[in-house]
Amino acid sequence: MPQAMKIAIVDDEQDMRQSIGQWLALSGFDTETFASAELALKSIGADYPGIVVTDIRMPGMDGMQFLKRLMAVDSGLPVIMITGHGDVPMAVEAMRVGAYDFLEKPFNPDKMTELAKKATQSRRLTLDTRALRRELGDGSAVIKKLIGSSPVMERLREDILDLAQADGHVLIDGETGTGKTLVAHALHATGSRAGKKFALISCAAYEENDLSCRLFGPLEEGGQQPMVEAARGGTLVFEDIDALSEALQARLLTYINEQGSPAETRIVAISNLQSEDKGIEDALRPDLFYRLAAMRITLPPLRQRGEDILTLFGRLVDQFADEYGCDAPKVTAQEAAQLLQAPWPGNIRQLINVAERAVLQKRRGSGTISSLLMSENENVQPVMTTEGKPLKEYVEAFERMLIDNTMRRHKGSIVNVMEELCLPRRTLNEKMSKYNLARSDYL
Repeated sequence: MPQAMKIAIVDDEQDMRQSIGQWLALSGFDTETFASAELALKSIGADYPGIVVTDIRMPGMDGMQFLKRLMAVDSGLPVIMITGHGDVPMAVEAMRVGAYDFLEKPFNPDKMTELAKKATQSRRLTLDTRALRRELGDGSAVIKKLIGSSPVMERLREDILDLAQADGHVLIDGETGTGKTLVAHALHATGSRAGKKFALISCAAYEENDLSCRLFGPLEEGGQQPMVEAARGGTLVFEDIDALSEALQARLLTYINEQGSPAETRIVAISNLQSEDKGIEDALRPDLFYRLAAMRITLPPLRQRGEDILTLFGRLVDQFADEYGCDAPKVTAQEAAQLLQAPWPGNIRQLINVAERAVLQKRRGSGTISSLLMSENENVQPVMTTEGKPLKEYVEAFERMLIDNTMRRHKGSIVNVMEELCLPRRTLNEKMSKYNLARSDYL
């Protein structure tokens, strides 16, 4: 669930801070007010979940001193300065120091609302990015993102942990949308290079000359390093490695050979090529392919992951329901069967799209998951079938999904789950044991 953004209003004049606070509160913001910068600093630290609106002229610590203290604590914190007519030059200096923007008195309240909206959006992006970086630096957190209890996912996690401890280069391939970049992060975060540099570049995003410069230099931008230098000692990931030209493949091979063994920098290559007539081994020169593919991970498509589909879908609709502020749609037995039977050519990315649309439909009060699946996949049947699997497997997958979703919704409260599902405690315990569901995972 996205973190609620706050606005800290700092002004020594009570009327001013109250009027700003009331206006922003009416505009839907969560506000808190402080009569001095000294008081505000006791509550505003690094990763403060919001922004600051402060006057420049205040007794004691003034706005400029306050801004410098805030920037020292968290340079990514948006600070909006309120200035009098004669303080504009000071406000311009504040922008140079790191202020987000300034408003000159008397200001239009609507302009303040718009500015606060942009600043809070910027702050949310900054905090989300920081949280993601922390997660991607934590091996256990990354592994937990690889949700699923199917045999192919259990094997994938084991392969990641095994190869992470090895030192060779790795090739990750699989269909689009299966999570290959996440696996690259997991290899880095759970291996001996965890905490060292991690750099990623998309080979399909640049023209050959530009890509060559970004990879090996020279770079015109001052202060920037080519990727091979930026990732030195850590992991360098090549997305869409099959888009590399012959010339750049040769240069990459030379770079790999010059490193010797063990390699100073680990190369992780990612490819989406999965067609019958052309695979990654056809797109790369053989000597480069065999250097990269000595260790190889092929990600399973979603359609091969069985009841993981229902687990993932349940988690996704809950996340989107929190984000959009509405109830999550309930999955019927028929829809569960359709989710399991769908071909999912777009894999997890497509599942995410369907989950978000299902929540938006629920918020509007129209449409069904079944209709979404029919529009996404022409081959999905509108009625429940047992084609390809025994009915027992569909029933068990649906039952597991119901218990998992209900446990998460009630945060592991056995009493509430028993009441909602009309199950005696012994039966619920037996089913949780059967489906490998632990109450501690939901607390």
